[in-house]
Amino acid sequence: MPRRVYTPRKQELPLKGDNTSIFLQVMISIAVFIFAITLSGVLSINSMLYNWNRSILGSLTVQIMPVNSANKEKAAAETLAYQEKAVEFLKTVDGIVKVTPLQDEQLKKLIQPWLGDGVNIDNLPMPRIIDIKLAPDADIDFAQVAQDLAQASPQASLDNHKLWLNKLIQFADGLKLIAMTILILVTGITSGAIFYTTQMSLGLHRNIIEILHIMGAKDTYVAQQYAKRMAFLGLSGGIIGLFFSFPVIFFIGSLARQIEGGIISEANLSFGDWLVVCSLPLFSLTISMITAYYTVKKTLQKML
Repeated sequence: MPRRVYTPRKQELPLKGDNTSIFLQVMISIAVFIFAITLSGVLSINSMLYNWNRSILGSLTVQIMPVNSANKEKAAAETLAYQEKAVEFLKTVDGIVKVTPLQDEQLKKLIQPWLGDGVNIDNLPMPRIIDIKLAPDADIDFAQVAQDLAQASPQASLDNHKLWLNKLIQFADGLKLIAMTILILVTGITSGAIFYTTQMSLGLHRNIIEILHIMGAKDTYVAQQYAKRMAFLGLSGGIIGLFFSFPVIFFIGSLARQIEGGIISEANLSFGDWLVVCSLPLFSLTISMITAYYTVKKTLQKML
């Protein structure tokens, strides 16, 4: 029995030699490059907001202003006395689970970046800081607590972080809105490029498509040929764009990590975020394939 030799099926439409393929592949690569960087920024902002909510919304800060006196030892002792009164009061408030006065070394580390290394902090009147942790379901009237705290310890003031945190959240939401707008524009421009490139290719191969119709080929068959070709271009272009986006993402991340103790350093990509970013070539494949398929179907209905 003669052995059958498999020969790959020839593609009737010469799409691989189409001059528009290189242009489209470059367009998709650039789009995925921009998309990956912007998407990583959006995911980083989400991570930053989550870390802020977790570390800040469940805490309060009480500041004890230093007592002004020519006698430094007496002023420091009076400041500590006000701190002890504030701690005693705060421990009686429902919803507060932990009250921690910061030690001298911790205070110096907080103040040092603002004053610089050339200033001897020991010679300055030091405020006292009390860190407060709240219960997850705490329902506290902060205005009333601040008023009662001022009576218990006149040098104490309460900060619940809400005012400046809301401003930071509004700023982060604005950045997310800009980033999402960029993502939508990039997706729309790429889809438009695929649409017009596919239409141009249909015009170039119109004679071949008419012959295929005479031979019994359906519009669906032609659309599938274009969809397969565009899927390949979308996948390969997406991989190239993603490859070149990695150095930029890591470089921006290294700049953020250099801001020690800053709010920007809270922006990190988790393992799940990296999976989303790395799935962009599949996204570009899907967009390219679907856009090409329906473009061919609609265009052929008008052409033939």
